[in-house]
Amino acid sequence: MVEYIASYGYVAMFFLGFLAATVLPLGSEWLLVLLITRELDPILLVLFATLGNYLGACTTYLIGFYGSDVLIEKLLRIDEKKRAKAEFIYNKYGALSLAMSWVPIVGDPLCLIGGLFKYSFTKFSILVSIGKLARYAFLAYITLRSVEIMTK
Repeated sequence: MVEYIASYGYVAMFFLGFLAATVLPLGSEWLLVLLITRELDPILLVLFATLGNYLGACTTYLIGFYGSDVLIEKLLRIDEKKRAKAEFIYNKYGALSLAMSWVPIVGDPLCLIGGLFKYSFTKFSILVSIGKLARYAFLAYITLRSVEIMTK
């Protein structure tokens, strides 16, 4: 299965990056490392991974944005008073939390909450893009350095 996914290179990196940024329990880092070790262009891989992951985060944000009333009232059962307080806190510290949207497990819910509370999409996009690009670039750098050290 890994070989099959890896055979699609950049396209696989984009789609796995996308899916990993939704609420599906997937990771994309392993594919980035694998494809770098297969000598695909690390800059292109980082760009495809970042774009896919960013668009996946936008999808999660939009699910929260358009499904906010149903999610908050029916599913989460948060009353108006608690919602107002949570929204105030999120709007005050939302930028700090979205800067952590690249973190596995907690990042996807942070994007969903950004949509639920209708956080500025422009600010959301800037913070999420920077975080995701930094994560993939750092991982690519570490992988390249490791390969370099191991082949000496």
